[in-house]
Amino acid sequence: MNVFDFTLAGAKLQALGSGALYWPDQRLLCVSDLHFGKAERAARHGGAQLPPYETHDTLTRLEADLAATGAATVVCLGDTFDDMTALHELTEAEALWIARLQAGRRWVWIEGNHDAGPIQLGGTHLAELPLPPLAFRHIARPGASGEVSGHYHPKARLRTRGQSLSRPCFLLDSDRLILPAYGTFTGGLRSDNTALSDLMRPEALAILTGAIPRPIPMPR
Repeated sequence: MNVFDFTLAGAKLQALGSGALYWPDQRLLCVSDLHFGKAERAARHGGAQLPPYETHDTLTRLEADLAATGAATVVCLGDTFDDMTALHELTEAEALWIARLQAGRRWVWIEGNHDAGPIQLGGTHLAELPLPPLAFRHIARPGASGEVSGHYHPKARLRTRGQSLSRPCFLLDSDRLILPAYGTFTGGLRSDNTALSDLMRPEALAILTGAIPRPIPMPR
């Protein structure tokens, strides 16, 4: 399993190429912004007709990360569903799949801005999860320390061979970690957007997702 090892607030963590975070000492896997049901929601509102397989694809990758890490605890950092209607549009097969992944594990659903209410699936629903020295929440708070959050779907823009490419990434500084979106059809916010560049310290890194997670100075 290819990972990037780093430390936040004294906790030894691993960024996975999939966009998941693993905390080996706690056997904890954290993912953010799965946005299950995005294709269904887009169709419901007359938007782009996206292929209706994103929930299956996201669950397949999550199952692989659970198998690779052996995680005993899973934290979903909010916006697990694209909206609360999407929760009720899960197929029976998808709901059973989630139940199988939950079996024998502690599973925590963190409230997001897209799913701001109890998720009627197994596990625990929380506004945020303090787990010293870290705190898990959906949206970063200025001034926080040891914070793990999501929400922004950060991406880093790179220039290579005269082309501009964009890659989902973790953003890391001495105070916080912001996870990329884990969901298949999620968009992203470039790291040079002021919402992110003003939040992250000057020395921040962007850890690029992919087969081999790779850190670079955060593009600003």
